[in-house]
Amino acid sequence: MFSKYRKPGTPKLSEVPAASQPQPEAATSGDATDKPKVARKQVPVSEIPVAATPSNDEKDAKRRQRLDEIKTEMHHRLLDNLNLSALETAKESELRAEITAITSEQLAEMGVVLNREDRQTLNVELFDEVTGLGPLEPLLKDDTVNDILVNGPNRVFVERAGKLQLSDVRFKDERHLLRIIDKIVSAVGRRVDESNPYVDARLKDGSRFNAMVPPVAVDGSLVSIRKFKKEKLGVDDLVNFGAFSEEMAAYLQAAVATRLNVIVSGGTGSGKTTTLNALSSFIDNKERILTIEDTAELQLQQVHVGRMESRPPNVEGKGAVTQRDCLRNALRMRPDRIIVGETRGEEVIDMLQAMNTGHDGSMTTIHANSARDACSRLENMVAMSGIEMPIKAVRAQISSAVNLIVQASRLQDGSRRMVSITEVTGMEGEVISMQEVFRYQRTGLKPDGTIIGHFTACGVRSHYADRFRQWGYDLPTSIYEPVAAE
Repeated sequence: MFSKYRKPGTPKLSEVPAASQPQPEAATSGDATDKPKVARKQVPVSEIPVAATPSNDEKDAKRRQRLDEIKTEMHHRLLDNLNLSALETAKESELRAEITAITSEQLAEMGVVLNREDRQTLNVELFDEVTGLGPLEPLLKDDTVNDILVNGPNRVFVERAGKLQLSDVRFKDERHLLRIIDKIVSAVGRRVDESNPYVDARLKDGSRFNAMVPPVAVDGSLVSIRKFKKEKLGVDDLVNFGAFSEEMAAYLQAAVATRLNVIVSGGTGSGKTTTLNALSSFIDNKERILTIEDTAELQLQQVHVGRMESRPPNVEGKGAVTQRDCLRNALRMRPDRIIVGETRGEEVIDMLQAMNTGHDGSMTTIHANSARDACSRLENMVAMSGIEMPIKAVRAQISSAVNLIVQASRLQDGSRRMVSITEVTGMEGEVISMQEVFRYQRTGLKPDGTIIGHFTACGVRSHYADRFRQWGYDLPTSIYEPVAAE
């Protein structure tokens, strides 16, 4: 009886003709006892050269190299034996058992003997090669890993707790790495090669994937995976983690609930999307929310949420759907709020217009190092969109559309903090006027590199205090009082 996971007609080992065994070579002449004896020179023990004993690292390297060679051969044999169309509906336990069985048969046919540990390692890695992303699979399952960064086949870095570290994961060679990249992009209908050397994609679990291959990537293919957070972190969680203070949380709740337009600004990996997810928890469950993203990451907890995702062009250069296309259509879908995962192009025009024309409470993120830089970035994006407007008119549009800028940052010790909350209060001449309400004040550095600091108000009453009160959020004036360092 053949397994349903094997290709029809594939025999088991017991049905494969035994390979002919090599015959011993015949003696060329006479019997071994007829050969003349040769006098051996006696060598003192002290002069006998001692073979260098290989170190444990060398033994591990040779063992790993041998396993890689066996795994490569076994992978090809598995693909020849397995019915790949049946794998999509296979149970994991059944598939593991079948791969283990085929592996045992093929190892016996190859005449390879492995100890129990190496055999288990081989079975696990082959399962990951067939069903997952090979060497990357353990890192994707590791909840402590936030980012996976591949610099060629032999250098795989991971980010844990905000800090990068070199992992012991590696690929057999560049071809192995390219095979995994191709497996990812082909699953979502994309391709990557010399003519199209870079690609963006989304893994099945929602993780963001980006790759660049040679010749653009000089020293081997470059891969970046931003893992999708399965857990939904709320504001209380971020307060407990020290991302911001309880006073800042109370202020932000009032700001979001009273439908201020909010921009979350920060660098790559600073926690912008996590902050945006947390802030969205303050939105009333009765409101209709539309989200627009390049890669769907937002995990809104409301009932009435419509999600949209842009799409790049196909291999023929057609079929692209931009964030601006999504945003224009969103305006026709009666949204109460619009949330754009990241504003970085010509969609900024439609976003500012939406914020100015009745869609209060909209939110987005932007790459910038400060609140003032965020406004400058918006100005630059408007200019790059091709619309010719006087700079004063652009700034007036920004100042009337944006109410609040929340600055997130990843500090040098790997911690993520909301380092500033700044209100946009209007225009003074040709300059956008702002006031900082809360900030993270750094006061020192511990010997282990941990940053010492505290959150404090800046001593100014919120520009929107009257609005908060009218909506039923009468915040005490004490939350605006500066906090002294302990």
